[in-house]
Amino acid sequence: MQAQEPPRPANPNELDDDTLAFVRRVFQHARTGEAGELATLLDQGLPPNLRNERGDSLLMLACYHGHIDAARVLLEHGADPELSNDAGQTPLAGAAFKGDLPVATLLLDSGAQVDAAGSNGKTALMIAAMFNRVDIARLLLARGADPLALDAAGMSAQQAAAKMGADDAVALLTAVTEER
Repeated sequence: MQAQEPPRPANPNELDDDTLAFVRRVFQHARTGEAGELATLLDQGLPPNLRNERGDSLLMLACYHGHIDAARVLLEHGADPELSNDAGQTPLAGAAFKGDLPVATLLLDSGAQVDAAGSNGKTALMIAAMFNRVDIARLLLARGADPLALDAAGMSAQQAAAKMGADDAVALLTAVTEER
């Protein structure tokens, strides 16, 4: 009697239901900050730069949702702090948008490039400025962010902040650029 092979999906690039359920749980661990679960899976060989259908990495999701312990575990296991999603956003840009100073600091301490820009040319400083995240903007400036950099539309962080009515960020960037 010959052993039968297990059934395979019609398309070899498709995942079976059990695998899809597992992957969904992994991404949920990142979204909800389950650092211990992530550490166990990473220790067992889970790729630290796993990305979902929108290109969001586990690190992006952990950072965006403010889970510093999960982000730290991912970084310690080799997650790339520069891995951008399909929209060109990096984890640092996500932390800037959310105004999460501890996560932004962790990312910078772990090698995130302060002036990395997405496909639209927006840096984390521009995003922080647009949403009046002054503490993040100060951190980025202290770490060497260029306040005069322009996005793909030719707009600076100060101009982007002004357009969004982010008065505190405008004041900070005006003071910084006048010092130059």
